[in-house]
Amino acid sequence: MIIQHIAAFSDGPQGGNPAGVVLCDALPNASKMQELAAEIGYSESVFAAPVEGGWRVRFFSPEVEVDFCGHATIALGAELARQFGSGTFALMLNRANISVDTRWSASEWRASFQSPPTRSDGLEPALLQDVLTLFGLERDQLDPRIPPAIAHGGGDHLVLALKSRERLSAMQYDQEQGRVLALRAGLLTFSLVVAEQPQLFHARNPFPTGGVYEDPATGAAAAALAGYLRDLGWPHQGSILICQGDDMGVPSRLRAAITPQPGASIRVSGSVRLISKT
Repeated sequence: MIIQHIAAFSDGPQGGNPAGVVLCDALPNASKMQELAAEIGYSESVFAAPVEGGWRVRFFSPEVEVDFCGHATIALGAELARQFGSGTFALMLNRANISVDTRWSASEWRASFQSPPTRSDGLEPALLQDVLTLFGLERDQLDPRIPPAIAHGGGDHLVLALKSRERLSAMQYDQEQGRVLALRAGLLTFSLVVAEQPQLFHARNPFPTGGVYEDPATGAAAAALAGYLRDLGWPHQGSILICQGDDMGVPSRLRAAITPQPGASIRVSGSVRLISKT
């Protein structure tokens, strides 16, 4: 068993969201993986074992298993490239089969994944009010160009677009109340965003169901947001850059490529860096 600590979607030599990457000859049972994820302590750890045609992959936060995690997928792809060379690796998840493209060299260490299919749905008024109350927001603080929605890209993410970068920076909420609301609504994360330009977004992603107040980079939410923007007819010109983690002092950068086909997979890419453990 190989355990690595890798930050995905880093901004050069800094930032990025840490993930535990565990390569095994065969996956341990679920309780053992859950125990290891809690010991590693990151928002997610990824476990992978070789199978015919690719790698069987499962993701665990410190408290629960999740079906898909974008930043851990990027971290896994990067480690596979380091172990076996640059290329494309097929990944068999709980509910989808995806691929990750990797680059490993002395000057470049990065990966891109193709997300599960995307879709989006509107919000029930009662749920919207509960979310506004959770984050202490008023309706007139929302960006009317991007209505609140549930966006799916391997998990359900509640997208809430704000008008003000300053209001996004001031985000706060009660984590236990957020956990209860997210579980009731079947949400993986809350995705609060600001569109600075059509192709440039700032994001914050609370993940209370996983026991995490906020993630500095969330690849699955990036894919879900990109798919939702496509559904809206947003002028993305084929790609967006998402800046996340800046308000946490952990700058992260995620790029999402958007094809015109409704519901199609989103390609999310980013750089990685190895975290030294002493």
